[in-house]
Amino acid sequence: MGCAENSSLTNHIKDAYSRVLSGGPVYLFLACLFFVLFIIGVISGIYSIFIAGSRHSYGASREIPLAMLIATYTFFVITSTGLCLVSSIGHIFGVRDFMPIAKRAVLLSAITILSGFLVIGLELENPFRLAIYMFVSPNFSSNIWWMGVLYAFELIFLAIEFIFIMIDNHKVSAAAGLFALFFGIAAISNLGGVFAMLQGREYWYGPYLPIFFIASALMMGCASIIFFTVIAYRIEEKSLDDAMASSLAAVGKLTMIMLAVVMFFTIWKMVTMTVGGTETILVIDALVKGPFAFNFWILEVGLGMIVPFALLMGSGGRRIGIMFIAAALMIFSFFFARLDMVVVGEIVPLYWDLGVKEYSVLNTYTPRWREILVVLGGIGFCGIAFMFGEKIFMDSGNARRPEGAESEGADNEP
Repeated sequence: MGCAENSSLTNHIKDAYSRVLSGGPVYLFLACLFFVLFIIGVISGIYSIFIAGSRHSYGASREIPLAMLIATYTFFVITSTGLCLVSSIGHIFGVRDFMPIAKRAVLLSAITILSGFLVIGLELENPFRLAIYMFVSPNFSSNIWWMGVLYAFELIFLAIEFIFIMIDNHKVSAAAGLFALFFGIAAISNLGGVFAMLQGREYWYGPYLPIFFIASALMMGCASIIFFTVIAYRIEEKSLDDAMASSLAAVGKLTMIMLAVVMFFTIWKMVTMTVGGTETILVIDALVKGPFAFNFWILEVGLGMIVPFALLMGSGGRRIGIMFIAAALMIFSFFFARLDMVVVGEIVPLYWDLGVKEYSVLNTYTPRWREILVVLGGIGFCGIAFMFGEKIFMDSGNARRPEGAESEGADNEP
């Protein structure tokens, strides 16, 4: 009996290995590229924190302690929660048009949260101390402690949900998905609270960020599932079937709604900042016409909101190629939006109002090349894990349309 089980497991491993190595030139090129980025990023991070020291390797400083790697972490975990939200619409709440993308969304949610853990692990000066003392010496009054615990539980329940999806046990997988959704929403709002409860930083302080993070998470979840689904079918050189095309059309409509919500939040955030204190006035000046104006107007507002909204509206949910471009622009721009959110909140020195001469100019930040390599390492891990996951767990060509649903006549070419 034991020999038979071992033989079966060996066969499964060999089959998975052969599938990972199978694929056309596009798949093999991307797999090698992402793997190289992952290895280089990990080596850079390990060298920085254990040999050279993160203070000497990264661009973060006493004045701006939270920088690109923290922004990248927030980018990944917000996206993870958004994917969890998108998967729950079909898998947990039974909306038929969202069912075909549920399994891929759960897989991507777990991958992106692991990518975030990788980046923040390579940002901390001693990541092992966090892993140990999070359990040995918990601080229940710390938002950061709760963030680690909540995301850990979200990842555990995502793994359980995915395992039971794979063995077609809907009842258990839906229950695990509901817990993953609960911990994901709690974690993302708590992450917003990490910034929102810093009273010394007027730009972050207040109830705005915890709510905004949830809205932007759902927007990013929609964009990510469109982007990665089209990539998956392109790698397999298959056309979208009616079920998946209809599902992406529904996701595209939800994306437009969430884009409108995020634009609404952004407008009112900027309006309320005009009547804030000295710090918020300086920050809005830096965003509107200062050193962050290009990032804000071109990357965040233009390429991240206005252009994708116009493209999605023009696609009508049927032109998948246009939807893919819109999703790609949103993902690209969202990274810079998170980077601006993190860094801009720290550019005004804490002693500005006191008139201290040494702190009479705005703080500046420039990422160093080792930071950039760690970010690319996180992207590499996300990419290679997605591609291997598609080969091992997914079958892009076998999505089935829910019974009773009608085709919307989508243009099925990704």
